[in-house]
Amino acid sequence: MQKILFFLYISLVFASCASVEKHNAQITKLHPVADLHKDIDKVYKQLKRHHPHLYQFTPKDILDFKFDSLKNAIDEPMDSRTFYKQLSQVTKYIGQGHMSVSPPSRQFDRKERKVLNKMKFDINNLDFEYLDNKLLIVNARGNDSLLVGSEVLMVESERPTDLIKQYKKRFASDGYNTTFYNRILGNRFMRYYVNDKGRFDSISLTLRNSDSTFVKFYKRALKDKFASKASDSLKKDSLQTIKRTKVKLTKAERKAKKLEAKAKREHNSKYGYVAQRKEYTRNLNFIGKDSSVALLKIRGFSNGNYEAFYDESFKAIDSLSAETLIIDLRNNFGGRLKEITYLYSYLTDKEFVMINPSEINSRSPFLKSLMSNSRPVVVKTLAGLISPFIYGYDLFKTKKKDGKLYYRFKASRTQEPKPTNFKGKIYVLINGNSFSASSVLSTKLHGDKRATFVGEETGGAYNGTVAGFYKIYELPNTKVRARIGLAHIDAPHKISPDGYGVKPDVEILPTFQDRMDKRDPELEWILNDIENKKVN
Repeated sequence: MQKILFFLYISLVFASCASVEKHNAQITKLHPVADLHKDIDKVYKQLKRHHPHLYQFTPKDILDFKFDSLKNAIDEPMDSRTFYKQLSQVTKYIGQGHMSVSPPSRQFDRKERKVLNKMKFDINNLDFEYLDNKLLIVNARGNDSLLVGSEVLMVESERPTDLIKQYKKRFASDGYNTTFYNRILGNRFMRYYVNDKGRFDSISLTLRNSDSTFVKFYKRALKDKFASKASDSLKKDSLQTIKRTKVKLTKAERKAKKLEAKAKREHNSKYGYVAQRKEYTRNLNFIGKDSSVALLKIRGFSNGNYEAFYDESFKAIDSLSAETLIIDLRNNFGGRLKEITYLYSYLTDKEFVMINPSEINSRSPFLKSLMSNSRPVVVKTLAGLISPFIYGYDLFKTKKKDGKLYYRFKASRTQEPKPTNFKGKIYVLINGNSFSASSVLSTKLHGDKRATFVGEETGGAYNGTVAGFYKIYELPNTKVRARIGLAHIDAPHKISPDGYGVKPDVEILPTFQDRMDKRDPELEWILNDIENKKVN
């Protein structure tokens, strides 16, 4: 039996290595024109089959022409990354920010992954923002705090403005919105750079800080704990190892330590701690001259125990009798519908419906999502085994009306307000990165005339977006992946013309100089407005 298990293990290792080699060869070779054309036809067929609002912003005849023109333009072999750059410039005309294509990445075998897990790349500790046609470092974790406020003049030998001009051609915002482009390109600059260039192990940035211009070089290196171990192993040859006696804790001390660890886990879950970024997703502070203004900063709706956070926060707001609430949704890319619905129940004193039933193209969107060809074999096998139950659940959630299929998320049911709902004045801070669920929440607040909006038009469309479930389809020849939304998510409120986001009541656009001066002009305006209203 042991010999059989060993043989199976060795077979799996060799199969895995062969699969990695085959994948890497596939994505780097030059694909024949016929194969590239087949992949174009495949992705368009998938979009027509699954995307419920494919022609909302670009009519069918024009989109047909775009895909045909792409096939006509591709008349010579190309590798997968080059093909991705061509294809993405066509799929962007669908005008749905959740729909995207991405290039395939090199895969690594088990031995390579083990080495990579010990490595760090400190370029990932930098956060960027694109303002006034300048790429700026706005945050730095680790040892690079002195770089905050630096302008990026060159990335390797290319100007950021030239790179960003190229990247804008490869993805869409919702509809005709334009604020999303500069905001997301600054926020996710390195992600687009990797999509463009492929994986790299070193990079140089030419920076300007005040009157000083210098070059900062980054290279993959061992993580500190592994570098420390390597250093210690060298010392053992020349230094006598000192054995430390482990301190034995009492039963009471062990119990106290466990309780402390549990409390920390609960706190981190409640506030949505992101270890990689060393920050919390959700924060509540009291600000203003007399600390009477509640400020909810929400970076996303995707992690942690949100119910505990909002229950605790609005209890505190109520107990302190705060009359003004500021909700900061800037750079909030969205997340769970359940979370924004729960939050809204604290922002109204009436029954409400968060979203409409969602239009879909299939009676089994959840199952379609699980059975995407990009899913691991194990996931698809398990999904296949329980598919009758998943399909039954999907059928229960699906309803046909006026010839169209609709999926009923929990957020489309009538909801009750919370007893301690906030009844005071609400301001909402928004920008082009207020997207997806963040934009849905903004639409609901705006449509119900529940808040004053300050900042910049949201990147997410007022009239809804196609998201909810996703089919990640891998093209058979190039291995480029298409992310296709399966459900149209929209709040009950609508505006005309279609294709634009929630527009602020007071438009304030931050500048490069604001960041240099460490000013937040949008928040400053709100605090001044609150004080002025007190005087008047």
